[in-house]
Amino acid sequence: MDFTKTKLKLEIEVSHLITLHYFEFAKDYIFAGEQHDFWELVYVDAGEIEVTADHNGYVLKQGDIIFHQPNEHHSLWANNRIAPNVIVITFECRSPAMRFFENKTFHLGNGDRNLLASVLKYGFQAFEPPFDDPRYNRLVRRTDVAFGAEQYIRLYLELFLMSIISQGYADTGGNRLSTAAKERSENDVTGKLIAYMDEHITGDLTLEQMCEHLYISKSFLVRLFKQKTGQSVMKYYKNLKIEKAKNLIRECRHNFTEIAEMLKYASIHSFSRQFKHVTGQTPSEYSRSVQARI
Repeated sequence: MDFTKTKLKLEIEVSHLITLHYFEFAKDYIFAGEQHDFWELVYVDAGEIEVTADHNGYVLKQGDIIFHQPNEHHSLWANNRIAPNVIVITFECRSPAMRFFENKTFHLGNGDRNLLASVLKYGFQAFEPPFDDPRYNRLVRRTDVAFGAEQYIRLYLELFLMSIISQGYADTGGNRLSTAAKERSENDVTGKLIAYMDEHITGDLTLEQMCEHLYISKSFLVRLFKQKTGQSVMKYYKNLKIEKAKNLIRECRHNFTEIAEMLKYASIHSFSRQFKHVTGQTPSEYSRSVQARI
């Protein structure tokens, strides 16, 4: 007897899980943006958040979900009123059916919330915590992993995606984020960065440290800061140091070598060069001009 093998058609096939997070954000949390070449889903389990996807902005409330397609720049803010709980899962799926999720937001029903809960349940069984650290983007397998946990993650995630498609969820469109609200959020990012620079004015911050502190991609931070201040991030930081140096010179309690060391310059010579580049005067010339005014 001859048998014919029929290969089953897979509409949705998740090949890789990249991150799995459950966050309890503070009400003033800001994640100012990134992009990557895989999918990301963001589900609001409690409270509400503001998100952007490329040039569009949305307000998402409890039960709402948005899918960020590969290479789409996206960001997330709490609204300074409600501390939100948010599920963020990133994964790779190259199935053509994923086009259904592009540029859409949805409000989930109970059945699909249960499927998403199962993804988290087996994710917590399969991988080591923490699951609430935005900087922790590497899944580490548990040594005591439950049998089949990783396969259950894949199955439930695929079922979750297929359920949304098969039920023909309508795009809710979210609540469109106003231009003013988006502008406010971007100003918040800039303000937080400047405050961080001020706090570390006697340190030696790098651009990478600033990005890590704000959970911001370097490309987004550079573009946003230039747009808001007209200066590059590092130039602004160096100018703040010079302003601090001018204050210290006026106080007359430290010599130039001590000020250079306090502000983490490599030498008195590099401090003097930078000071003159910014002010047009050497520290000595500035000191004399201040004393003359006094």
